[in-house]
Amino acid sequence: MELRTVNAVVTGGASGLGRATAERLVQAGGRVALLDRPASAGADVAKTLGPSALFTPADVTSAEEVDAALNTAVSRFGALNVLVNCAGIGTAMKTVGKAGPAKLAEFTRVIQVNLIGTFNCIRLAAAIMAKGAPGPDGERGVVVNTASVAAFDGQIGQAAYSASKGGIVGMTLPVARDLAELGIRVVTIAPGIFDTPLLGTLPEPVRQSLAKQVPFPQRLGQASEFAALACHIIENAMLNGETIRLDGAIRMAPR
Repeated sequence: MELRTVNAVVTGGASGLGRATAERLVQAGGRVALLDRPASAGADVAKTLGPSALFTPADVTSAEEVDAALNTAVSRFGALNVLVNCAGIGTAMKTVGKAGPAKLAEFTRVIQVNLIGTFNCIRLAAAIMAKGAPGPDGERGVVVNTASVAAFDGQIGQAAYSASKGGIVGMTLPVARDLAELGIRVVTIAPGIFDTPLLGTLPEPVRQSLAKQVPFPQRLGQASEFAALACHIIENAMLNGETIRLDGAIRMAPR
């Protein structure tokens, strides 16, 4: 798929990896709807990106809100052929800590947003893509998900986050197989330690310590590097049903 033909919805598009991906798509001639929380900076970001972007506020866990946001994008662009799932949250809690067992509500919330929210957006977007006209290869759409290296080597306190991201990895191939007959590809990116707003809340010494754990390049990943891979996935029709680690060869230690 050529980037100039992209009509995309990017969840979590108001900041971090999602914003960088939206910016790159618009620069390449595509059109993007930023799906993010109503209280996010989505409206300001869309205004910055220009007429090829719009803000469609929604909670990814809500079927009704996501459906409305997707339909708003289709009304504006005339079609939908790309979904990039970047919305997600994180928490740190030991299974059993000083205060006792982990809070089930916190574990459930992370799964709800990261895993179920991702699937919610996939199922609704794919149903719209399936109605679109196929391209030269019969391709109707591309879905790019965001997992994490924590799916494979989660650290102490990351049970909920790792489970949610491991779920995204686990459903990538079966969903790709489900959607193959409709001409829709599904690929997941598993980033390592990236310089995102979430990491920006950490003290600088902690950030530097994390960067030194990366074999090469020995620094935090940049959102633009995630965006570059997401765009390549969209362009490369043979990438399907795969999870790609984007991590500078890091393998996370227990803590």
